[in-house]
Amino acid sequence: MRQGPLAGRYPAVAAMVVFMLVPYLALSAALGPITTLIARELGMSLQAMNVTLGLANAGYAVGTVLAVQLAQVLPQRRMLLVYGTLLVIGSVLTAAAVDPAMFIIGHILQGLCTSLLLIAAVPPLIIGYPAARLRSTAVIMNLCIFGAVAAGPVVGGGQTSAHGWRPLFWITAGIAVVALVLSVLTFEDTPPANPGAPVDHIALVLAAVGCAAVFFGASELLTHSFLNALTCGPLIGGLLVIVALFVHEYTAKRPLLCVRSLLSTLPVAGIFAAICAAAASVAAISLTLTSLTRHITPLRLGLLYLPEFGGAVITAIVFGTVFRTRLLHYYALVGMVFLSVGIVVMNAAAPPTSALIAVGSGLVGIGVGASVVPALFIAGFSLRSSEVQRVFAIVELLRAVAAFMIAPVLLYVATTVGSDIDSGTRTALWICFGIAVIGTLVGVTMYVLGGVRPPAPSVEGWMSGQRPGWDSPPLFARFAPGRERDDACP
Repeated sequence: MRQGPLAGRYPAVAAMVVFMLVPYLALSAALGPITTLIARELGMSLQAMNVTLGLANAGYAVGTVLAVQLAQVLPQRRMLLVYGTLLVIGSVLTAAAVDPAMFIIGHILQGLCTSLLLIAAVPPLIIGYPAARLRSTAVIMNLCIFGAVAAGPVVGGGQTSAHGWRPLFWITAGIAVVALVLSVLTFEDTPPANPGAPVDHIALVLAAVGCAAVFFGASELLTHSFLNALTCGPLIGGLLVIVALFVHEYTAKRPLLCVRSLLSTLPVAGIFAAICAAAASVAAISLTLTSLTRHITPLRLGLLYLPEFGGAVITAIVFGTVFRTRLLHYYALVGMVFLSVGIVVMNAAAPPTSALIAVGSGLVGIGVGASVVPALFIAGFSLRSSEVQRVFAIVELLRAVAAFMIAPVLLYVATTVGSDIDSGTRTALWICFGIAVIGTLVGVTMYVLGGVRPPAPSVEGWMSGQRPGWDSPPLFARFAPGRERDDACP
């Protein structure tokens, strides 16, 4: 078996994962303040820029499903090299763009390849090493996904104050090159997960069409009303197509995604909480950033969100301590509460004051860091570890759709409801608060109706791949105690 000189070395593989995930995730959160600079230099309208960002997010969502399919039938580590190479190409295209086409193609490639790398690289880091390493991996995942996003406003504000955008994109390209080098050095040839698996063409088409339509429709809200056919049609139609994707996966004899296996108490509660947390937090940050742009310089505004990054770091460290105990479930609940309180704090004045934003963003950072990744582990422990890639794909697909679709919809609400942008923002932030509260209440209700006390995971048994980390009761098991769940995923 061909191997690189650093194959199997956990620090090198973990560094590779960090360098693969951080660039696009941080960039996506940093682009708001510098969008106008990019559009002006490349001769693009703000609407064209908005559609480009939307399609890049669509690429990220679609990549979660595509990565699972390719992992089934193609050598996974070889594909990792392909994804890394495409990420470098996309990053260089955006940094060196001299016309809209170069930037559009490059940025969509960045979104697509980041999710391909996420699904291909993170699960092996979770289950490919002894259980003692799982604590470090849990912390790394939290920091990569949410620490990077939380740092975005600070990075974007600093770059805007420098009146440029290319340095940020060249740094992103450089990090992508380092990730590709590390993927070569840690190369360990592995066979496909299931060479005889059929290609689920229906799932791939539904995911591509649904995500592209949803994000295109959401991006059109910048210049069109919600009821305009160019906005409402793709947005609602795309959501229906995504629903059709999950119906297809539930009814298929050999599904690509383990939808049926996840329909039990613990994973449904965890996934629903993750969706609501992602939607509420991304929208709240976007709303307050937009509201305060008129009042505060970009750099100072970005620094106000630095506590969000600090909150993400703190929760990542604490998560490494609690994820192997029954406190994991309560930790996710506490995270949802912190998120709700953070939104209320940011919404205590119109427009929000600097102090409120700093405190509120810190609470939001704690809330998101303590809810989304724990919810992912709650879902993952409910199936065998061999299915973690598919579980991760489902959670990331739903999280991406919720986060990147709800934010532009609520930004539209902020500009159209009320007497001015400040009153509209207050209304939209209350909607964010409602989303967070609903996620909390539904999660708690699922546990109550499932008749389950939060269990501690059997990590060693789960890592063996022979059984789930715990037994998750069927949905509403309190009212149907004899019913059994289906935990098979062909």
